[in-house]
Amino acid sequence: MSLQKPRPHQIILIALGIMVIILGTMIFLYPTAIFPDSSWGFQVLQKMQAGGDFNLAVKPSQSDISKSYTEFLTWWSPGQYLVPYAFILIFGINIGQASAITITIFTLLGLAGFYSFFKKAGFTPIIATVSVVIIACQQAFIIPFVFYNGGEVLIFGTIGWFLYGLVAIDKADWKLAVFLLLSGWVGFFCKSSFLWMYAAGCLYLWIKLSSGQATIVNWIKKGLWIGIPAIISLGVIYISYLSKGVNPASGSTGLKLTLETFSFPLASPILSGFSVDDLMGGLLYHYDVGMLNAFWSLIAVLLAAVLSILIITRIAQRVPEKRYTLLVTVFYCVSVVFFFYNFLRQVNISYEARHMRVIGLLIIPGIVYLVSKSNLTLKAAFAMICFIIAFFSVRYFVPSYKQNMADNARGTTGLAQIFADQESLNYIMDLDRKNTNALFVFISPDLGLEIKHNRIVTLDPIDDDISIDYDDYVHRGHAGPIFIFLPASYMGPKSNIVRKCFPGYKGFRMEMLSNDYVLYSAK
Repeated sequence: MSLQKPRPHQIILIALGIMVIILGTMIFLYPTAIFPDSSWGFQVLQKMQAGGDFNLAVKPSQSDISKSYTEFLTWWSPGQYLVPYAFILIFGINIGQASAITITIFTLLGLAGFYSFFKKAGFTPIIATVSVVIIACQQAFIIPFVFYNGGEVLIFGTIGWFLYGLVAIDKADWKLAVFLLLSGWVGFFCKSSFLWMYAAGCLYLWIKLSSGQATIVNWIKKGLWIGIPAIISLGVIYISYLSKGVNPASGSTGLKLTLETFSFPLASPILSGFSVDDLMGGLLYHYDVGMLNAFWSLIAVLLAAVLSILIITRIAQRVPEKRYTLLVTVFYCVSVVFFFYNFLRQVNISYEARHMRVIGLLIIPGIVYLVSKSNLTLKAAFAMICFIIAFFSVRYFVPSYKQNMADNARGTTGLAQIFADQESLNYIMDLDRKNTNALFVFISPDLGLEIKHNRIVTLDPIDDDISIDYDDYVHRGHAGPIFIFLPASYMGPKSNIVRKCFPGYKGFRMEMLSNDYVLYSAK
């Protein structure tokens, strides 16, 4: 009996999986840098490894740095550090290597999940395969292989399977209840922003299962099958986690209605589905200087919003798979309402398309289907767009990986440290080994991960306009020697401000650790 030859789409999927494994091996040998959000999570993990309670951040008190206070870290979900911690326990590896395994596994899970979801939603294997290849071309797909971004890669690995479950469930029974109960916990464990996706999923199930029901009583019955397990799942999350601290949506600085407020959520399919926000370095929110000024960035967002609405409408009208079109429509509407409301309230959620990435991923098979039914010119144009996105993703990855491998400093965590050179980091770690009651001050949370024997303070970076709220920075009192590690560019007014934020210390001594970094110390 002869073995069946793999089909073209299967060969593509195998090649894609091999590519991910190769990338995963590369970052295992030379681990990635880390996003600040994940750094805070790993700081909590280190406190837990030292005997601290679950998910508690321990920090010097601003009113008296000789004392410490604890804070339950509800700002981010715990999966970003607990999943790598499992690999640390199993294999005895460092944080960087554990993060590499996490990235590889969840990237593979994500590709498999979306492929399975696209097929379950009714698309042919070749359309589903082309769709996951397009996903793999995006810069957001490549970012975890440069920076460990915690919840972002975890939710990518699980959201496809959640969507698969949504389209697979066709009746209200105990399976539906178990699915909603567990998926709420798993999704939140991976990333706290999953909650809005969870709400969209529940609404989609209610509409899908209730469609065709003659009476409102039947709609209520279906709603109970969905609502009861969802309420239990959310209740456990709130009581055991969210109620113990603050999160990005906790506070508000007042209402502010702008064009950005509603246009950015509306533009999410284009901004995230085709890496526009990433390739432009962030249209409305960026860590560095953006490619466009404020006016043209807003124009770009408005155009993307109009185009996104047209695409969603076209998908709803032309794609024959009604489970899929309903899912896209519901998720898009819920995301627009959710982010419009939170941007209006000015909560601490940045204008970044990554928050709405699931919308961009959802529309891809629909667009591929529409393109497959179009003329050759449109197919060629779409292929060129995908090629350009892939080109810039590779262009982003190659020099970034080389920098992580050859240039960035590494300490005991194994992570690539982008805010210190090796000479300076070695000096800092040596100081940490020689002291047990010192205070180390950084302007980036990832450097604090290299401090094993002393306490740390992480200050927000000071902008070039040198405008800060002193109450947010000042730390009063005295507690052993202090070591303030700063970039050489801070020498002058910025370093003066930082030192004044520790009024209990006088007579700072300055050391140039290298051409790029300086240390201020006082005893």
